[in-house]
Amino acid sequence: MSAWIEMIADEKADGFLKEMYDKVRTPHGTVDNVMRAHSLRPQTMDGHVTLYRSVLHNDANTLAFWFLEVVASYTSILNECEYSLSHHFMNVRRLMKDERRSDIIFAALKARRPGDAFEGKDLALLRYAEKLTLRPGNMVASDMDLLRQAGCEDGEVLEVNQVCAYFNYSNRLLNGLGVTTQGDTIGFYKEAD
Repeated sequence: MSAWIEMIADEKADGFLKEMYDKVRTPHGTVDNVMRAHSLRPQTMDGHVTLYRSVLHNDANTLAFWFLEVVASYTSILNECEYSLSHHFMNVRRLMKDERRSDIIFAALKARRPGDAFEGKDLALLRYAEKLTLRPGNMVASDMDLLRQAGCEDGEVLEVNQVCAYFNYSNRLLNGLGVTTQGDTIGFYKEAD
């Protein structure tokens, strides 16, 4: 495990921290460093995991899980957060089960040209996430008009808004504390249906 601040190891965790580690364990039984970074203040870990699961891993979402992972990845690229990109683009690959298509998407996102891989509603949502990440103070009501014209429903916009907002938070947590993937199992949470 690696960060610029102390992260408490499993064997030293007790009380509420131990309870939180048990709550945030991955399917592999490990605690990813993104959560372990909260170990000195486990109450923030509780809020973090609740938000994360509600915006990215909730069956009530209507957009495809792979696309929400694309939004997460693009937000992380824009924020230069290698930690989140490593985990979440691996999820794109696993959920899509199409290596060629995922390679095209990755190249387009890295080049900051999502139009090379997407069109229509998906492209409009990615452009919305880009503006929200890079120029949040410039958001205007007409941004919603553009999304609706592209065929986006308000609930879909909300899903992308929340994934984008969550990753802007998480990317800043990770980059600001120097958290690395050392010791993490990269990119696993749920298999495609």
